[in-house]
Amino acid sequence: MSAAFSGPSRGLGIELYRGAAAYFDFVNAGGGVYGRKLELLPLDDGYNPIPAISNTIQFIEQDDVFALFSYVGTPTVTRILPLLIKYEKENAYLLFPFTGAEPHRQEPYSEYVFNLRASYMQETEAIVDRLVSLGRRRIAVFYQADAYGRGGWDGVRKALAKYRLRPVVDVSYPRGSGADFSYAEQARIINEYDADAVVTVGTYASGAGFIRDMRALKNTALIANVSFADGDNLIRKLKEMFPGDTGFLTDNIVNLQVVPSYEDTSLPAVREYRSIMDQWAKLPPVELNPEHYSPRQYSAVSFEGFLNARLVVEMLRRMGPNPQKADIPDVIEKMTSYDVGLDVPLHYNHRRHQGLDRVYFMMLRDNRHMPVVNWERWRL
Repeated sequence: MSAAFSGPSRGLGIELYRGAAAYFDFVNAGGGVYGRKLELLPLDDGYNPIPAISNTIQFIEQDDVFALFSYVGTPTVTRILPLLIKYEKENAYLLFPFTGAEPHRQEPYSEYVFNLRASYMQETEAIVDRLVSLGRRRIAVFYQADAYGRGGWDGVRKALAKYRLRPVVDVSYPRGSGADFSYAEQARIINEYDADAVVTVGTYASGAGFIRDMRALKNTALIANVSFADGDNLIRKLKEMFPGDTGFLTDNIVNLQVVPSYEDTSLPAVREYRSIMDQWAKLPPVELNPEHYSPRQYSAVSFEGFLNARLVVEMLRRMGPNPQKADIPDVIEKMTSYDVGLDVPLHYNHRRHQGLDRVYFMMLRDNRHMPVVNWERWRL
């Protein structure tokens, strides 16, 4: 697992690791899979492509890992894709990365990557459809200036084109910018164009800073953040910046997720996730947590990591007592109706390497991150 364990996006790597490691430890405590114990080997890339490339080469050439797993981010994943072809004979497959980008969902790389989550195209289409249905047609885009941001920007444009609309304005910011960066100029431009909604394609740190600067202009436009922005950490970052009443910042915020709410205990996977996290959750090795990240008990990102790990274990169980890397595609592609505990069957096959399609909408209500149940409050 190569992920951001340092820098302004470290909460993503750490939470994803916590969910996956907890499930692996739980399985190991029960004897592993056919007596084999699972080991999750994490390396930090800081959400930067060059370290991700180095980590990947180390995993394949030195560590001889069984699979690459739960990488975090479009800029990192897109840069390691050529390595999957380079190491084709080594059967190097990437399982369940934390990104909804398109490059690894398209040929020639889709053959070597298996996704669990919905794509950014599906996320942006879902939120644009919802915004337009509410009468919000003056939609702006705030996006990270890299492959991730441009992918989300493209998704918004394509979704708006169905309604013969275009973004009223789009503004970018430099990748790696944190909450302390000034987004005042981006906010000023969007404010001048009188947008009634903004779709943001960024990180939780940049999202929090942008919301701060938008609200400083008394702009109350509805702001929708795609799943990579991690609504849990985004809200926590806003509360850190404004320890008092944050209602003026969070009232008109919608956060997208690609997993259900971890509060929905009607789902078997949620019940299992909460129980296992209570007993087995841990932080990454101390050398990967130098900034002393304080984890959440539950989070959408750790829940996704948990589901990723659960799917890996199911794959290994189906492989039998002598698992082979070369069998990964055949085994996963035959998961045509497997339910990972979400009451929604996965849909893999030879042409489709993505298991889930659903997008969920969340908001802050009664100081809890909860599903949106009433959209009428935002109708124009």
